[in-house]
Amino acid sequence: MEDYKRLLLNNKAWVKDRLSLREDYFQRMTEAQTPKYLWIGCSDSRVPAEDVTGTEPGEIFVHRNVANLVIHTDFNILSVLQYAIEVLQVEHVIVCGHYGCGGVKTAMSRKHLGLINKWLRHIKDVYRFHADELDGIADETVRLERLIELNVVEQVSHLAEISFVQQAWRNRRMPVLHGWIYDIHTGLLKDLIKIDPGQLPHNIYVYEFDD
Repeated sequence: MEDYKRLLLNNKAWVKDRLSLREDYFQRMTEAQTPKYLWIGCSDSRVPAEDVTGTEPGEIFVHRNVANLVIHTDFNILSVLQYAIEVLQVEHVIVCGHYGCGGVKTAMSRKHLGLINKWLRHIKDVYRFHADELDGIADETVRLERLIELNVVEQVSHLAEISFVQQAWRNRRMPVLHGWIYDIHTGLLKDLIKIDPGQLPHNIYVYEFDD
């Protein structure tokens, strides 16, 4: 059997399992989605949002990219973020990185990879911002894990600098911003940082809105 056909068979088995638990399972899925969470995670296939959080379809709105970056010029993530906040009105936005992240590891090297260099440049910037701390870590694995953590913290800070995030804070006191790390060695999530609504970044990033 060709590998991809296994996925189709798995789907049929999954449908059967869902219906055995609740006959109207898929009928309920046709109703409007009302997720409370937006998950911004890494594209790594080992970190599926629903599985690691034990949630069901419809509970988490998901965006994934290499190394879970929040880039202010990336219209893909900005569109997802704005839709999640203004239309779905999620209550929490979670940036989740993971130990063993290949994107962050590659960014630490000098290897030329073509177009992806432009993406990984943002992680190199995070390293530069925290070079004093990172250069002081002799163990390469420990240094990588620390950069992975710092990258998550920086991306959560980027969220707080976005105008429509600040506007949502002003209008409805939501969403709360979170930075987590998934430990692929244990399967556990680690809470790194939380930014509550109104906990504004440096003044240079704060917007003023007309009443």
